[in-house]
Amino acid sequence: MSSKEKVLSQPKTMVQSEGGRAAEKSALRTQRLAILGVLAALVVVLAVAGAIPVGTFTITLTLVPIVVGAILYGWQGGALLGTIFGVIVAIQVVTGAAGAFSTAMLEYAPAVTVLTCILKGTAAGLFAGLFFRWFSRRNLYLGTIMAAIIAPVANTGIFSIMCLSVFRPLVLSALGLTAESGGVLTAFLVGFIGVNFVIELVINIVLAPVIMRIVTAAKKNVIH
Repeated sequence: MSSKEKVLSQPKTMVQSEGGRAAEKSALRTQRLAILGVLAALVVVLAVAGAIPVGTFTITLTLVPIVVGAILYGWQGGALLGTIFGVIVAIQVVTGAAGAFSTAMLEYAPAVTVLTCILKGTAAGLFAGLFFRWFSRRNLYLGTIMAAIIAPVANTGIFSIMCLSVFRPLVLSALGLTAESGGVLTAFLVGFIGVNFVIELVINIVLAPVIMRIVTAAKKNVIH
């Protein structure tokens, strides 16, 4: 039997099955892009219009859609959404819309400031995706909680590291301390970022069940 005859002799169902799988993959890719597009739009809207001024900085719900994207599409999806968030924050800093201290950071070290804005957002989404993958092997709810926790921890953690190293002189000045002063770390954590971080962390933990419902519904739609 020739190769042409072999091809012609294949069951039509096999050809139809391959075509169906290709169409399903294409539909899933389209759906993924659509959902990521919606989440990206939420990130932009919440970053621009959803900020709540508290103390030196602002509290935002932007990490919520980043966590959802990280859970649905892994660390890649989370990192993408986090990077979008970081770019928006960097734009706000450059335009002076992020507050006096952020403006001081930009004047002190422009490139490092912009890099910090982007890096902390990217890390929030990346680690949310990784933590969900690791902990959801035991329990889906545990994975969701851990993803919701690590996002603000990574976001604030990287910012804190940069403040206490590169921008330490600015922090000391804002706190009314000197280089010889003791308890700088405690003063920074309590008086500089403490309230903001705690509120964002609590919001993410409280919203974790809501995030899980969104993820579960989205996954059902993907399956069906």
